[in-house]
Amino acid sequence: MNGSQEAVFEGNQDTDTPVLGLLPVPTVARFIRINPQTWYINGSICLRTEILGCRVRGPRDPVYFSEPESRSKEALDFKHHNYKEMRKLMKSVTEECPDITRIYTIGKSYNGLKMYVMEISDNPGKHELGEPEFRYVAGMHGNEVLGRELVLNLMQYMCREYKRGNQRIVRLITETRIHLLPSMNPDGYEGAHEKGSELAGWGYGRYTVEGIDLNHNFPDLNNILWDSQEWVTAGYMDKSNVSNHYIPIPEYYTKEDAFVAPETRAVISWMQDIPFVLSANLHGGELVVVYPYDCTRDWIPKENTPTPDDGFFRWLATVYASTNLAMANPDRRICHIDDFQRRNNIINGGAWHTVPGSMSDFSYLHTNCFEVTVELSCDKFPHVSELPVEWENNKESLLVYMEQVHRGIKGVVRDKLTRKGLADAIVKVEDHDHDIRSAADGDYWRLLNPGEYKVVVWAEGYFPSMRRCRVGMEPRATICDFGLIKTPQQRLKEIRAKGGKIPQDLQLRLRALRLRKLRASTKAINRRRESQQKKARRARSPRAQGA
Repeated sequence: MNGSQEAVFEGNQDTDTPVLGLLPVPTVARFIRINPQTWYINGSICLRTEILGCRVRGPRDPVYFSEPESRSKEALDFKHHNYKEMRKLMKSVTEECPDITRIYTIGKSYNGLKMYVMEISDNPGKHELGEPEFRYVAGMHGNEVLGRELVLNLMQYMCREYKRGNQRIVRLITETRIHLLPSMNPDGYEGAHEKGSELAGWGYGRYTVEGIDLNHNFPDLNNILWDSQEWVTAGYMDKSNVSNHYIPIPEYYTKEDAFVAPETRAVISWMQDIPFVLSANLHGGELVVVYPYDCTRDWIPKENTPTPDDGFFRWLATVYASTNLAMANPDRRICHIDDFQRRNNIINGGAWHTVPGSMSDFSYLHTNCFEVTVELSCDKFPHVSELPVEWENNKESLLVYMEQVHRGIKGVVRDKLTRKGLADAIVKVEDHDHDIRSAADGDYWRLLNPGEYKVVVWAEGYFPSMRRCRVGMEPRATICDFGLIKTPQQRLKEIRAKGGKIPQDLQLRLRALRLRKLRASTKAINRRRESQQKKARRARSPRAQGA
């Protein structure tokens, strides 16, 4: 039954003596949430009490003794896992599926707990040319625990379904290299887990041992980008000198005394080691998918702040939200005060509240990786009995979101003559003011919505190359390979460095190139001289002298 009713509970001023408050109707409650609304002058308090439960006839009612049903078809390990239990579960998955899984660590927390990652791939431990890299990160805030359990469930599920021959899972694993980090803030989680879902509270375990909120601890590259753009507009900088991607980390952030958590340092190093294409950061406390930018311009508390890839980010957010059973339920209650259903359960981060130094913004501006933040549930630490339901709510969303890594275009940038892959080649899509770069072997991935795009690729020492690439509606990336030709100057530089003889064809090309440059500079000089001569003649004219 849904409804509301007023009730009066007697209290006293003796804080050490409990007072029994009876509900108007006997109720077995799974959750009771009490929020103070108003404090009156006479000392009484108006409270809002939310009760999730069932009316009962009395203490002998069978409902008192019944166990809640699992409500999930999968026989997964539905429980809250502490550090040792998490490690044990991950090990059991690798033992069950040794050919497609690998456990590795990316660093340690402040208290020395290892930050474990599960890799799921048909060739674990190896980057395969053309295969995109995907990641899920959970537990950035230690008390937002649902993401951790969902990621652990996902490991189990993918292992077992792969062994069963589930073609969807087999295709995901053979075509994608998947990385799952269940606990980015293991110290915070251990504290919250010790308290339990009933007593952990809204903030206990959120921060690291040092008191750092990890989602505000990444370098603020947004304002570096926006300041540079303003300098270009003001004429102080040339636009060609302002990068719209791969923005470097500020020097102050790299110093030993910088207030940067070891957990943050570990994740940044991880991002730089692996050419991730798509990611999601799993949080809790709301039901909404948040897409970049998270930080607003000029420190405005709340303002829509889209990226150049706003259309694709909205698609990513919609893919997760529309397939999430809890978010998509039109009859669900709002979590707190924001009615995100009016926005189809997605929102731009800056339009919700500004978050400078977020992981999603850093990922977009410093690497090639697109990332959204998923707020998974109203309750940050749901009761263990809710975990099977939450798995069913999120299972399809977790899978379909991973599949989006195969949208857009991909290919390999090579030297046209040697066929060697070129690292750090810049891939620019017309009308998208955000470039990406090729990985170490020359492969690249550019997430895009369906359409036809003009794509230009260039690398240092090579002539740029242009292609038109069409992206279809199907979730399969369009192959757009590029072969670049070295400039004569680059060939000459490499030959001289090796002490070799300059080939005749290269000598002729250099001669022609320098002749074109000479003619172009001569024309520019002649135009400048003609302009100066015209000004001098006008100055000597009788009319000018009469004036």
